[in-house]
Amino acid sequence: MPVPSLSGSVRRWPAAAEVLEQAAAWAALQHSGHPDLLAVGVFGSYGRGTAGVGSDLDLLLILQRCDEPIWDRLRRWDTSSLPLACDLLVYSLEEWRSLPQWNPKLAEALLNDTRWLGEMPDGVHGVG
Repeated sequence: MPVPSLSGSVRRWPAAAEVLEQAAAWAALQHSGHPDLLAVGVFGSYGRGTAGVGSDLDLLLILQRCDEPIWDRLRRWDTSSLPLACDLLVYSLEEWRSLPQWNPKLAEALLNDTRWLGEMPDGVHGVG
C-alpha cells in the first residue's frame, strides 16, 4: 500500500529495499511462531529485482508438512503488517520437491526468481 509522505498530501510507494527488509522481518517472526515453517522466499518482481510502483509482494512458504487443502493454507499467515498486498504460495516440502513433475513451468520460474529470506535448511533451496 502506498504510504503517506511527511506532508500528507503526497503518497509514495515503498522502496524495494524497504519492502524486502520488512518481508525479512515478517519471515523471522513467522519462523518463531510456526516451527513447521522451513523457508520463506520472495518471487516475482521482488525476487527478480524488477519491482516498481504498483508491484505486489509474492511470498513462497515451504512447510515441513502440510495436511490442509490448498485453499485453507493461507488462513494462518497474517500479512497485514507488510507494506504491500501479498500473494502467497504455501507448499509442503514434499510438494516443493515434486513441483517440477506436476508444474514444470512454475518450478522453473520459482527456481529462477526466488530470493530466500533468512537461513535455509538443507534440501530446500532447489526444486526437484
